[in-house]
Amino acid sequence: MVQLLPESVNKLWNKWDVRIMIVSSLCLQIILTIFGNRRKYISRNWIRVVTWVTYLSADWVATVALGMISNFQGDDQAGSSHPNSMIIMAFWAPFLLVHLGGPDTITAYALEDNELWLRHLLGLIVQVAVAFHIFLKFWTSSTYNLSVLALPIFVAGILKYGERTWVLWSASREKFSNTVDMSHSNGGPDNNLHFESVDPQAKLLLFGHELFKNIVRHLYLNLSIDRQDVKLCYDVLCGYSSKDSEDVFKLMEVELGFMYDVLYTKATIVHSIRGIIFRSITLFCYISTFVVFCIHIDKQLYYTIDVTLTYLLSAGAIVLELYSIIVLVFTDWTLYWLISNRKHTLADRMYKVISSSFPSKVRCNKRWSNTMAQYNLIDVCLKVKGVPKHVGIKKLIGICEKSEKYWFMTFEDVSKEMKLYILTQLQDAQALIRDGRSVKEVLNRRGSQALQDRNCLEQLSWTVTGPRLPFHKSILYWHIATDICYYHDVDTQGISPTSKMSKLLSDYMAYILVMRPFMLPKGIGQISVRDTCSHAIAFCKERRRLITNRKDARRVLLQEESIVAPSGLGKSVLSEGCRLARHLQLLDTENGWNSEEKWKMITQVWVELLCYAASECGWEHHAQQLRRGGELLTHICLLMAHLGLSEQLPPGKPS
Repeated sequence: MVQLLPESVNKLWNKWDVRIMIVSSLCLQIILTIFGNRRKYISRNWIRVVTWVTYLSADWVATVALGMISNFQGDDQAGSSHPNSMIIMAFWAPFLLVHLGGPDTITAYALEDNELWLRHLLGLIVQVAVAFHIFLKFWTSSTYNLSVLALPIFVAGILKYGERTWVLWSASREKFSNTVDMSHSNGGPDNNLHFESVDPQAKLLLFGHELFKNIVRHLYLNLSIDRQDVKLCYDVLCGYSSKDSEDVFKLMEVELGFMYDVLYTKATIVHSIRGIIFRSITLFCYISTFVVFCIHIDKQLYYTIDVTLTYLLSAGAIVLELYSIIVLVFTDWTLYWLISNRKHTLADRMYKVISSSFPSKVRCNKRWSNTMAQYNLIDVCLKVKGVPKHVGIKKLIGICEKSEKYWFMTFEDVSKEMKLYILTQLQDAQALIRDGRSVKEVLNRRGSQALQDRNCLEQLSWTVTGPRLPFHKSILYWHIATDICYYHDVDTQGISPTSKMSKLLSDYMAYILVMRPFMLPKGIGQISVRDTCSHAIAFCKERRRLITNRKDARRVLLQEESIVAPSGLGKSVLSEGCRLARHLQLLDTENGWNSEEKWKMITQVWVELLCYAASECGWEHHAQQLRRGGELLTHICLLMAHLGLSEQLPPGKPS
């Protein structure tokens, strides 16, 4: 048999393999504990890669390490010349059960993990059986004190692993649905909320939790909303004026933050009496084991490296548990519980201490990323950022196209001005419903209302309406036109707040179309995007002498009236987008508009397109985006539901 590795390397690995796996398992737990919850408010790709790799590796490494220790029980030396090496390695087995239980900050990487709770239950049974098998063999050894010392960690490991399995089960769709039905039948919203008796931050948490409990959970499960819950929405939002757009969106952040915690973390158990008891038990187990090991165990019986690793495992367990408890204290769940029990003097004092020691501004900003991704199709076609490095390797393994998409993504903050504008537009839509329009009619406007308000619908209806116009083509038409008009006006009139807002919304919707197509109505959007990009690339190559930068490209596209579609593509999306851009530019001269009026119309069109996309996206897809830093589209969808702009929610003012 051919030996690929030298014998010296094999011997070295056989001697250190378990130790390496143990250290790796602990390191992975540290990474998961620190970064597991940060994806809630960081939308960058690096956090997703780190979390994904760590989440998948953590269980695998702990399971393999447990298997190695189990195999060593049949050996006399466990890959080592020291007779007691396998005894102390067996003592590490319960720590691996603790690692398999995972940190409080992440239980599921994606929603699908919750549905696989039965697999985790089987893993719990098997891994506990393996650890117990090791424990029994370990008990027969002469080192009686060390075997007894393993008992507390064994208990902590079973509690931790059991917690994780229970949380995955409780977040599965079937169990979650049963929980919502039971809680709703037992009372509905808390009508005893005192709106004026608490400070703004406390009020935000009270309202946010009530709306999460009675509205968001029902939306996620596609359940109809009770009329009593609609009244709760109305009462809450009546407490905010149109100038309080930042507070209204913070309310959405709180609700979706609670939803994220329920679906992806151990929040449902750690913020309960049972969870507090479990935390107390596990922390006591870790500390008592560490103290006894330090005082009573004879370290000279074992290798120094093994004793050091045991100290590291014990201290690591204590530090990670204390870190989790500290994080637990500074969460919306804890503050909500304290606010709800402020009639008790101790709870009131604790709330004041916690809220004052941890600035509310920092806490609010960590509920979601508050950013919107940007993707510009014309810039992608022009390769304005070049191409990613190692493109040849990526082509070879088939990920070049995907990596290029991420390469051209950028991120922009969602400004207060944009939030105010969106809220105002949604309130205007709510007024239309109160005037007698149906919810479906208002949601299906897709830009037609903006054009109608400015007497442009007849002229530009082909860009937003019609049974044969797929939604993705409307996005592409207006994305191309907005981009061309924006760069034209930058040269002639400069950037205005309205034109900047239109550009951001345009690039955001292009990002949704390209990177998150599952959030849009079903169709052939990806094919249309690919064909449009191919056409744009070919067009720019034909006129490469005239195009030296991105502004030249937009100028040529605006002036070119005969953009012929490649054969077999039918009517070109690129040519139609350029045609729309010319129509929009003529509004300044033919209709006597100024540039600001044109950009106000374009912005309103984009908000209507955004709202239509939000209403058509299923809440399961919205929930998936919570683990990616959150989407503006999700916050808009929730705000629409609170304003009655949802077919799940009865419209109008409740009686």
